[in-house]
Amino acid sequence: MAQDVLVIGELAGGSLAATTKELLGLATRLAEGGMVGVTLAGTGAQVASAEAFEHGATRAFASDDAAYDVFRSDQWVAAAEAALDLAAPAVVLIAQTMVGRDLGPRLAFRHGTAAAMDCLRVEQTADGLRVTRPAYGGNALATYSFATSPAVVTVRAKSQEALNLRAGATGEVVALPSASPSRTEVVSRDAAASDGLQLQDAPIVVCGGRGLGDPEGFRLVEALADALGRDRAAVGSSRAACDLGWYPPSKQVGLTGKVVTPDLYIAIGVSGASQHMAGCSGAKNIVAINRDREANIFKAARFGIVGDYKVMLPALIEAIKALAK
Repeated sequence: MAQDVLVIGELAGGSLAATTKELLGLATRLAEGGMVGVTLAGTGAQVASAEAFEHGATRAFASDDAAYDVFRSDQWVAAAEAALDLAAPAVVLIAQTMVGRDLGPRLAFRHGTAAAMDCLRVEQTADGLRVTRPAYGGNALATYSFATSPAVVTVRAKSQEALNLRAGATGEVVALPSASPSRTEVVSRDAAASDGLQLQDAPIVVCGGRGLGDPEGFRLVEALADALGRDRAAVGSSRAACDLGWYPPSKQVGLTGKVVTPDLYIAIGVSGASQHMAGCSGAKNIVAINRDREANIFKAARFGIVGDYKVMLPALIEAIKALAK
């Protein structure tokens, strides 16, 4: 049955963020012929509207006001509510980013409805919308339905497929109001220095844990990422290893670190505590290497190797290099 869906979009350098493209693909599938709207706020929003139409949107609510470039929740809530009033959607989709974590609950409260956070699956069934998200620190998956409307859903990055590009597609552009004065002021921002792929964007994540024994173990972890190709693979760390100072905190995977959804997640010397699994449970394939055959990580792994990583990794690296020749 056709229904209207609204995506709260984000921009990256004046273009659609990758998560917004994924949400537009999901929205198109859920709408089943209904309207697919998207909000775009900040420098380049009008130009990005054309890109949004090519990725599935049929209506764009846009404002080029540069005041939206920095996320301030009171300004973004007002813009999102203006779009909700105009679109009257049955479903609101937001990426599980800083924006989604803040806006999702706010919009749900203001509209007397519910918000489902960090969802991995969103589907329309005969009984209505159903969403699936991790529970108990990633040790289980819970499925929910909605008794109120609009359903507000934040969606984990890379859990959805973007549509094939519809070159030349067009749609309606509706002007959003300019940003109102904000009650908050962003004084400064310090970006963590990072080389290569971001953890959240990498199709392969190689993660080291306290089981490496010392910080030198990360040299082998990095060598494995090099063999797989740094254009595809990024290196992460468990919280335990970060707390010991073995690897930068910006590379931490887990409940209090980055949430990743790669095609392949290789966990080396990682026990698989629930806080860590909350950050990687959405991976399509998990490979675990650990000396402890009782380690929790093996319960989630598709493939597991019980043994010393110092023996296993050099052989694995050489095998990957041989395949690349």
